[in-house]
Amino acid sequence: MVQAYNFLASWQLFPEKSNYENGVVPKSGIYRLEATDSAKTLRIFHNRVLPDNTSLAAEYQVLADGERNKPQDPALGDTVEVYIPDGLNLDIRFYRSEQIHLQVHHEILPNGYLQLTQKGTREDGSTYTNQEIYHKQLSVLPYSASVSGAVIRPTKEGMIKHKALTAMEEQTNMQLEQIRKQIELLALQAQEIQKRKDLSMLIYEAKLSFKPQIGQTYYLYERKDGTHLLSLVAPKEWGANGPFKQFLAAVQLLADHTWKEL
Repeated sequence: MVQAYNFLASWQLFPEKSNYENGVVPKSGIYRLEATDSAKTLRIFHNRVLPDNTSLAAEYQVLADGERNKPQDPALGDTVEVYIPDGLNLDIRFYRSEQIHLQVHHEILPNGYLQLTQKGTREDGSTYTNQEIYHKQLSVLPYSASVSGAVIRPTKEGMIKHKALTAMEEQTNMQLEQIRKQIELLALQAQEIQKRKDLSMLIYEAKLSFKPQIGQTYYLYERKDGTHLLSLVAPKEWGANGPFKQFLAAVQLLADHTWKEL
């Protein structure tokens, strides 16, 4: 149970960070793990509020001795086992007919969040994966999370921390989204500049019999010998026997002496 210490807390759901393949993502939720006085049993509370304001609550206990044992609620499975390989991972596996029909994997992420991954089997035999992300609750609930639990009184310090955490999360997410959009814009601008550069290199290697003027439209051709020709004459003006293999693009000289395709 020593390795389970990091998980023993009350956790609050991030709905926007969660993903469900079975059912709908709750709009809020509390997940709490406790150790009993004997330190051999994990007590788990899972409370969720669905988008239609339906409230779902589950509570069960499992022995954390690494051995298979019968769960308190037979509906959960024939047997259950808890596997804790280290202080960052914890597995609860429910078996039915010697097969795992529900696995709840807990992982403490590098940012301190709890990632809860539920892998189960639907009634039709198909499998699903639901993933939830939680952050540690700062003990600001003005009510008990279970019927038998002690009332938790909000403290001034706890409320301040909770508000600060919420504001920090919103602000950093907004800033990261702005940076992501800026990166995408810069990438598009870089692609456009590279495209103009490649076109400009091609044109400056082409045969020129005049001095190009900024803003003027010209026509780029590939000649039959593989070289290129920049001309003031549009394709339709050449007629059927133009002195080129193919027309490539209408182009325009910009003020920075790069060329863009029209």
